[in-house]
Amino acid sequence: MSERRDVTNDIQLLLNALPAHIQEAITTGEDDPADLLEIVMDLGRLPEARYRDKERFLSDREVTQEEIDAVISRIGEFGEDNRAGIPRTLHRISGIRNRRGTVIGLTCRVGRAVFGTVAIIRDLVETGQSILLLGKPGTGKTTLLRETARVLAEELRKRVVIVDTSNEIAGDGDIPHPGIGRARRMQVPRPAEQHAVMIEAVENHMPEVIVIDEIGTELEAMAARTIAERGVQLVGTAHGNTLDNLMVNPTLSDLVGGIQAVTLGDEEARRRGTQKTVLERKAPPTFDVLVEIQNWDHVTVYEDVAAAVDAILRGEDPPAEERRRDADGVLHSTPVHREVIDAPALGRRGPGQRGGMERGGNQMARGGERMGTSGPRMRERNGGGSNGSAVGQPTQRIFPFGVSRNRLETAIERLRVPAVIVRDMKDATLVMTLKNYYRQSAQRLRQAEEQGVPVYVLRNNTISQMERQLAHVFNLREPDNDESPLSARRSDDSGVVEEALLEVEQAITQVMNGERSAVELAPRSSYIRRLQHQMADRYNLRSESRGEELNRRVKIFR
Repeated sequence: MSERRDVTNDIQLLLNALPAHIQEAITTGEDDPADLLEIVMDLGRLPEARYRDKERFLSDREVTQEEIDAVISRIGEFGEDNRAGIPRTLHRISGIRNRRGTVIGLTCRVGRAVFGTVAIIRDLVETGQSILLLGKPGTGKTTLLRETARVLAEELRKRVVIVDTSNEIAGDGDIPHPGIGRARRMQVPRPAEQHAVMIEAVENHMPEVIVIDEIGTELEAMAARTIAERGVQLVGTAHGNTLDNLMVNPTLSDLVGGIQAVTLGDEEARRRGTQKTVLERKAPPTFDVLVEIQNWDHVTVYEDVAAAVDAILRGEDPPAEERRRDADGVLHSTPVHREVIDAPALGRRGPGQRGGMERGGNQMARGGERMGTSGPRMRERNGGGSNGSAVGQPTQRIFPFGVSRNRLETAIERLRVPAVIVRDMKDATLVMTLKNYYRQSAQRLRQAEEQGVPVYVLRNNTISQMERQLAHVFNLREPDNDESPLSARRSDDSGVVEEALLEVEQAITQVMNGERSAVELAPRSSYIRRLQHQMADRYNLRSESRGEELNRRVKIFR
């Protein structure tokens, strides 16, 4: 892009640390060195260069231990996080060790300071609000963080302190890279002390802004909240790709306010149209603004994190904005309409919540428990019904008794069935309620039954449950298309899914915190195992499936 220029001109310093034949392969190759992301050297394998859109081998000679040792001798010392660098550059060299501690693999990542990347969120930076950046590895989080620090320090003339745990923001060595401008940098002796250095920065150096990369532990999250409460602007990154998976991370959810289960009174639950136990935000968010980064030219912005979290917990569309920059540098902004995580699926159940998805209008998932009703009030669901259509069928007027109106509206829209939600039971042609309310034989439900209005009982207050019930009402058979909202979880009970996701979440926390080196989960279906593998990938953990079918399960490890 015309206004963006790469200010890194020290890639030769990284190449000089590599074996001569690898240097030559990179400098004489047809690929543009500006697109080079990293060089990988693993013992006994061919050296490999990874570019933005391709990968290629650099030699037909396997890497030797002597070559790896030679590279190590030309760079800085490795820290406890197995990372090293080259003084006054942004390049990062990460090591892979064997059981004896010998380095047998190197990932040499090219570091770049790039002007202009902050333009897409500059208006947010200038407000003085705390900003959290999320994104997959390689999307440019650290580059954007570095440029943000430079703009705040040089152009907005603020006192900026960078807490640089791996020397990735300001480079290796005692003299920081010019890419951070006038910002000051505090190095961290060991990764475990990052939270202490964060507090030290505030207490000793009177910053207006603290910049921190990779908030990943509960202590660091607590330190971030302490800093924010002192009125210091925070700009940082955290482990996680989206607001949704940050909310389900028990270690870091406090960054967006945390989540707790709250038990409501009967009247309040009916007024809200929810179950008695609901999820709510526990505290004000540490960060005011959250940015999900796809790349330097494409981000999703939540300008009010508190409002976004509250909306997701209510099953509503959170207020968000998608920003894109075109080839001419022009910024385009559009509101985001996205499917939200259903609140109970966040993996935190209150004392009054139970898992499970009913298979029919009057049948519980476990043991086929019936509600003790008969006649038109409770319709049997025929799982193998005709492949019908709602076209031409009369409009159903649904009164939700204790059921989330917002989720029910979403289910109606997704299935495109002729149904409307009414606010008075006397106008309803059918009633939807939850098993707790039905078992209590609420007076209004008895009145509906006496008037011949069918009552459909949902086990959970979830969109998928409502879709299944609506499909039965309108005689729709679940299509075989995997993209159908009805078929997304047809093979698994939602309670089982919720339980499995909670289990993998706890396992990820144990592995990331070092409590256990590996955790083997309970046997699950292929669909659930796929979800568990995806969650492990989000946190950069390894996972594998083990065992035979019926006893096949996922193992999580570093």
